[in-house]
Amino acid sequence: MYRSVHASIARIRSSERARMANNHGYSFATWTSFIEESQIRSLLKYKVKYYFAGGKPGIIPTDIFADIMSDLSNRYKADPKLALDDLNYGPTGGESWFQKTLAKRLYDVRKIPIDYEEQWDRVAITNGSQQALYALLDTLIDPGDVIITPSPAYLGFLAPAVKLGARVLVVPTDTEGIIPEMVERAVHLSKINFGKVPDLLYVVADSDNPKGTTLSMKRRKALFDICETHNILLLEDAAYAEIQFKNNIKAIKTLDKENLRVAYLGTSSKEAAVLRVGYSVLPDLVKEEVLKDKGYLDLCTATFVQRILDEYYNKYIDEAMRRGIPLYKERYEAMAKAIDEFFPAGTRTDPTGGFFIWWQSENPDFNSSKFMEKIAMPNDILYVPGTPFYPLVGHQMTEDGNELEPSVPEPNAMRLGYCYATPNIISEGIERLGKLLSKELE
Repeated sequence: MYRSVHASIARIRSSERARMANNHGYSFATWTSFIEESQIRSLLKYKVKYYFAGGKPGIIPTDIFADIMSDLSNRYKADPKLALDDLNYGPTGGESWFQKTLAKRLYDVRKIPIDYEEQWDRVAITNGSQQALYALLDTLIDPGDVIITPSPAYLGFLAPAVKLGARVLVVPTDTEGIIPEMVERAVHLSKINFGKVPDLLYVVADSDNPKGTTLSMKRRKALFDICETHNILLLEDAAYAEIQFKNNIKAIKTLDKENLRVAYLGTSSKEAAVLRVGYSVLPDLVKEEVLKDKGYLDLCTATFVQRILDEYYNKYIDEAMRRGIPLYKERYEAMAKAIDEFFPAGTRTDPTGGFFIWWQSENPDFNSSKFMEKIAMPNDILYVPGTPFYPLVGHQMTEDGNELEPSVPEPNAMRLGYCYATPNIISEGIERLGKLLSKELE
């Protein structure tokens, strides 16, 4: 039976905690000694010409938000009571008028099965979908619980999962994303090795982060059926659902007619602006616990920001998407073309939307982290190396699929974001990066 290594990490780090306590009179929690700052967050400290790292939206309808804030300024002057309420504390789960606006859009545009007139309170508002991810883990996961994720997966989910003591079981992916047959196998191996069914399955169904892959409807249905059969909560991260320029596939949540199986998370950051507001539709009991957790984390999401976004979703989002999506497509096309023309031998994904392309060298000895530090950054280029998208401590299936072994990151990959830079800068920067890679690898 496969043995977890969480305990050994705790033992290794306990001496560091004792040293810190001796030197300063206090000690830190164990997790602080083995979980580093998010690499994406740390890369934001650097200013370079060719920024392909974090998923910073480069197409934000600033004119629309200027109009919204100008209008609100006039309204607040005319109605001080409205201004007082909007600049005050509000309900933990969000303002009812904003919940109703989002519930209607989720029903009308994404076909989420919610009665927006009667069930609008199923929509929960958080400070970004990242807070919802953390709160879900915080309320559902005890040390030793099992989570299934794609391999690779969003690092903003992996790090908190490891921090909270989850056993992260990674499952192979291909050009269509996570493979349902391998998920079924992982459930079986979890029962054998850990004596329990996994608690969560995490997926980004549309333009996955980091690979950019999109699950077919057939796979979405298969994943939903697996979770139904084994009573697993499916966490569907829909961060890029609105930013689709090739096709739009129905959310897995559309299959969850009774609101019992899928936790559906969205964010305004990609489709509006980075105002740190997320929204989710969760099973009722899950929502109650998540909002209880949120209440202790930050009390509430700023009402003023909800007001700005309520105006946006009511009046402007369709116009913004009509303008913005073709521009993101141009950036994707510029990056894909330059990779194909200038990169050395390797493979890349072909996103249907979202913000990222995943490129992997055919040379297994290539280390994208070292290359970025020594060569790319001095040449004014930033990307995210592949390693952070694998769990610090995790489990994977052996090649024959019959056993579990420690998960191993693939250091010869990189995530390239086309969302922030203009097409000309992308073409120029990817050409430069490709020539540097070719010099290194060929």
